[in-house]
Parts: sequence; structure tokens; C-alpha cells
Amino acid sequence: MEPIDFLAQRLSVPARQLGGPGPDAAQTERLLEVALRVPDHGRLTPWRLLRIDGEWRARLGERLAEIHRRNDPQAPEAVLDKDRHRFDAAPLIVVVIARIDAAHPKIPAQEQLLSAGCVAYNLLLGAQALGFGAQWLTGWAAYDVDAAALLGLAPDERIVGFVHVGSVREPAVERPRPEAASRISDWQG
Repeated sequence: MEPIDFLAQRLSVPARQLGGPGPDAAQTERLLEVALRVPDHGRLTPWRLLRIDGEWRARLGERLAEIHRRNDPQAPEAVLDKDRHRFDAAPLIVVVIARIDAAHPKIPAQEQLLSAGCVAYNLLLGAQALGFGAQWLTGWAAYDVDAAALLGLAPDERIVGFVHVGSVREPAVERPRPEAASRISDWQG
């Protein structure tokens, strides 16, 4: 397959359609290494990764449900149950964390954040290249200060996303894609 054809077939697989086995230790190491090969103006490395697998996935889900209940005591049990099981399907979760130096004299915060976004995207591409499925998700926990504290984020860090990686149990359905011509124009002064 030509590399351009691989990109044309990129597809997120919903996390609930993923399962085991996940990448083995060598595949995971390779996946995380290639994920970091992104544009990085100024070589700031404005990102880091947090790997969550095994029993830690269920523990994270339980702790997030506790945070949700504390923040919203009226939250329905079904919503809290969704939090508890949010990370059950995919055997590997990679939290992509942006480390933003908002006062950097040369590199705008937006460029730093976009670099971290490229890490998340490379995880999707790398997982697919290794024969796995993946989905990049956020949800309330990506924006919650208590969830950030639970995951050990520093004040200058924020969650870009939770990337779920695993074997495809059920193929994803291709969604309609925009025609390139509808999204491209030529600047002519």
C-alpha cells in the first residue's frame, strides 16, 4: 500500500468497539516513540504521555465517577456508571498532555498546543499502522481540574485527549467525508 493510500483509509474506531489484545510491550514502545515525531517549533517538547493499562483503567474510571458525583451530587447513576466503565474496552489508554509555556517569548501557546494535538493524531496513525484500532476522546474529564489533579498534571499542563488503543472487535463504519473542493479555495490577493 502506498503511504498516501494508508492516510486515505485512516479511520477512528469507537472505543467501545475495541478490545484485547492490545499492543504488546514492544509495539507500545514503538507506538509511543513514533507518536512524538511531530512538528515542534523551538524544540520545546510541549507535551508528555501518560500510559494507562491493566487494572489502572478501572481504577481511573472509578475515581472519575467519584469526582463527577462530588461535583454533581444529582448526577444520574447511569451517567456515573458510564464514567466507571469509560476505559474498560481498549486495553491501552494514552493520555496526551500539553505542557504550555504561555509566556514563551518566541513560540505562541497555540503552536505548542497544536504540536500536542499532532502527538494524539500520530497515536491514531501509529495504532492503525500496527494493525490496531484507536479513538481520540476528550469528555468532561479532559477539562476538569480535579481530574487533572488526579492524573498529576502541573498548572501549565492540560489534557489534549485520551487515546484508546486496542484490537478492532467490530469494524468502524466509514462516515461521510467532505469533498476536498468544498473546503479548498485559492487566495488571489
